[in-house]
Amino acid sequence: MAVNGSTGTDRRRVKASVFLIACVAAGVAPHGLSGGRSVLPALTLTLLLGIYSFRTVLLGARRRQGETEAAQPPSNLDGDAALPSVDVVVAARDEEAVIGRLVERIAQLRYPAGRLQLWVVDDGSEDRTPELLEELRREHPFLHLVRRNREAGGGKSGALNTVLAQLKSRWMLVLDADAQLQSDVLERLIPFAEQGVWSAVQLRKAVVNGEVNLLARAQAMEMALDAVVQQGRLDGGGIAELRGNGQLLLREAIQACGGFNEATVTDDLDLSFRLLLAGRSIGVLWDPPVQEEAVLSLRALWRQRQRWAEGGLQRFFDYWPGLVSGRVSLSGKLDLSSFFLLQYVLPVVAVADLAASLVTRTLPAFWPLSLVVLGLSGVAILQACQRSSEGPPLPEANPASLALVMLYLLHWFVVIPWVCLRMAVLPKRLVWAKTLHLGTLPESDLSTQAS
Repeated sequence: MAVNGSTGTDRRRVKASVFLIACVAAGVAPHGLSGGRSVLPALTLTLLLGIYSFRTVLLGARRRQGETEAAQPPSNLDGDAALPSVDVVVAARDEEAVIGRLVERIAQLRYPAGRLQLWVVDDGSEDRTPELLEELRREHPFLHLVRRNREAGGGKSGALNTVLAQLKSRWMLVLDADAQLQSDVLERLIPFAEQGVWSAVQLRKAVVNGEVNLLARAQAMEMALDAVVQQGRLDGGGIAELRGNGQLLLREAIQACGGFNEATVTDDLDLSFRLLLAGRSIGVLWDPPVQEEAVLSLRALWRQRQRWAEGGLQRFFDYWPGLVSGRVSLSGKLDLSSFFLLQYVLPVVAVADLAASLVTRTLPAFWPLSLVVLGLSGVAILQACQRSSEGPPLPEANPASLALVMLYLLHWFVVIPWVCLRMAVLPKRLVWAKTLHLGTLPESDLSTQAS
């Protein structure tokens, strides 16, 4: 059930306050214990969460050894007759730099004639996006335009809901305006989804401009890490999540869930939980990937990650009664609990622990857990970057690049606590805080050759 209106926002503030107080108390409490007992809580969590992380990162990779790295059309499909129709949906606001390239990429996709339609929702663009789309529509009959007022509300979710009722295809592929796809992506993605009986499939996200600077390179490695962790969670009986760009959705499943939640800042993370509670499963596909631009400045990264962190916490605050109910399996509950502790609780507790250690002049108590988490993240990145992959080449996992990305990942220990504090103190006004897409870099090689 989606949270709407000011009442839902007020409830989130209360929950964020309780969460923040509990995390701060957990970080400070060990410093009141004497001697070695101060590290016992952290050591216990390190053992439990370390086992979870080990199973997710290392055992998941071992289970995948020998598996086909890329999805291929199964041989038992009866050619084009077995491929259902697909609607590609894009919510676009001020995307003049990339929208033309996206439309041309969709035109180049190999798929049966008449079974692929592109829907672009112009969400009140104030640049040349509307004019460019009109020109493209005259050239490409498969392109359909839907216009919304800039103040229509609901963010990206509102834009997607506007077009959802008009769709007729079995599947909808949601893309960001900067997405780049291999020409055979649908020929491989649709059979993978159909045979896996998935209600949604998330493509691995690959960074197309990873060579521009160190920040972009770190994001390329982070995206590979995320895909490895996602597959590891799924292989271990856990929960996979959608990532917005490159998500294939079964239309009837989305409609059964009530469409996209317009009271959240991350429609993909919110939808992941609503599909879970509806008994719908999400798959993850390593190859072929969806390619997108990384942000190129610390300011843009800070803004983007605040939105991701806030949306991630919102969904736990909104749906926790269902997550602890019988609608989620025991293995799913264990996965979600461990992920929640590692992703959201640990950064806040670690900051409170560090502050308490400075005040009391004692050693930090939660350093073992933080070291284990960062260490296993490094192992996962090493595995990911050494894995066969299509799309842009993954950065080489040498000591220098691993040190870079480990340092880069520490930004979550700043973003999460700050967002928790902001959510607990400040009222929230839902806006579409979109990422700026430049589209000025040379296009990557979209061949299907593995690297």
